[in-house]
Amino acid sequence: MHDLHQVISDYGAAWQEMDPDKRKEQLTRCFSENGRYVDPTADVSGIAQLSEHIGEILKTSNGRVDITSTPVSHHDVVHFTWRMVAPDGSIMVAGHDFIRLDDQGKIAHLAGFFGDPAPLT
Repeated sequence: MHDLHQVISDYGAAWQEMDPDKRKEQLTRCFSENGRYVDPTADVSGIAQLSEHIGEILKTSNGRVDITSTPVSHHDVVHFTWRMVAPDGSIMVAGHDFIRLDDQGKIAHLAGFFGDPAPLT
């Protein structure tokens, strides 16, 4: 099984990599070949589609994504936070990711959420 912190580190590095070949290498280390990624704007499956999605986001935003918390986990579920940073250092969006790991310790399913949930009124 992969080290959880290394899996999240490799995943985070993929969100900063403009070179598609290097990005795919990083994702191969942390993302299941048939893994699924969903967020409010995307629903992609597999390393190739996720790499393309990341590349498009990086290109159109001209920013990068930083992991901003230590991952917390129980069983096969992991939660961590992140933020997308513009070239000037401002925060474009921040959010939470929840992942389920496969039996090899790779990301099998990732559900990303933008922002924090609204408080109850």
